[in-house]
Amino acid sequence: MKPEPKASAWPWIIGEVVGTFLLVFFGCGSVCAAVLHGAQVGIFQVAIVWGIGIALAIYLTASLSGAHLNPAVTVAAGLFTDFKLTRILPYIAAQMVGAFLAAAVLYAIYGGSLVQFEEKKGIVRGQPGSEASAMVFGEFYPNPGGEALTADRIRTVPMWRAFVVELIGTAILVTVILGLTDHRNTERPQGLAPVLIGLTVTLLISLLGPLTMAAFNPARDLAPRIFSSLVGWGAVPFTVNSWGWLTVYICAPLTGGVVGGALWKTCLTKLYRTTHDELI
Repeated sequence: MKPEPKASAWPWIIGEVVGTFLLVFFGCGSVCAAVLHGAQVGIFQVAIVWGIGIALAIYLTASLSGAHLNPAVTVAAGLFTDFKLTRILPYIAAQMVGAFLAAAVLYAIYGGSLVQFEEKKGIVRGQPGSEASAMVFGEFYPNPGGEALTADRIRTVPMWRAFVVELIGTAILVTVILGLTDHRNTERPQGLAPVLIGLTVTLLISLLGPLTMAAFNPARDLAPRIFSSLVGWGAVPFTVNSWGWLTVYICAPLTGGVVGGALWKTCLTKLYRTTHDELI
C-alpha cells in the first residue's frame, strides 16, 4: 500500500474502481462457481481464488491508488499513516462503484445458472430461504452453503459472535497489510507483499468462512448486497440476519481496521525501529 497516491484524482479513482472490481469479480465469481456449479470442492478452493484475485488486483493498481480496495484499509490508512483524511470518503465511494459493477457483471454471466439453481432447489427469489442463492453476492452468518438458513443454524452463530469474527479477521488483515508495506520492517519481502496479503486472506477465509463467509471488507459486502436487493431478492439480504448486515459486515470490519492499524502504529512500528537501530 503506497502512502500517498498521485496528485491527480483520476489515477486513484480508476485504481480503486478497477482494483475493487477485480477483487469482487474473482472472489464472488468463485462463490458463484462453487454454489451454482460445484466448481470448487471445499472452502479452501474458494479461498485460494479470493487470495490470487486480491494479489492480482493489488499488483495491477498499487501504483495508481495504493490498492486499498477496502474501506477498512482506507480508514486505517487515514488514521495511522500520512494518507489524507479528505480522501477517505472518495476512496470508499470508488470501492463501492467497483464492487457494484463486479456484481452486475457476475449477474449477467451467472443469471441463467441462478435461475436453474433456484428452480432445482425450489427457491422463490425474494422469499424466505432465498438467501441460499443471494449468498453469491452478499454475505450471511452462518455460511448458508447454498441452503436456506434454519433457526437452529442461525443460533450457532449469534450476532455478537459474528461481529467478533469479522473484527478479528479484519484486524489481522490490516495489521499484515501495514506491516508488509512498512519500509522499517527490514524483513518484508520486496515485491511479494501482494502475494502474502492474498495468502493472508486465503488463510482467514479458510478458518472463518464457515462462520460469517469472511467479508473483512464493507465494500465487498454492501455493494453486491444492494445489487442483489435490486434484482429480485428485495429485503431478504437485509433481514435474514436482522441488523447483522450493518453491525457484522460494516461496523465490525471498520472497527477491526482501526484495531489493526492501532496495533501496527503503537506496537510494531516501534519494534521495527528499535530492531533496525540495534542491527545498525
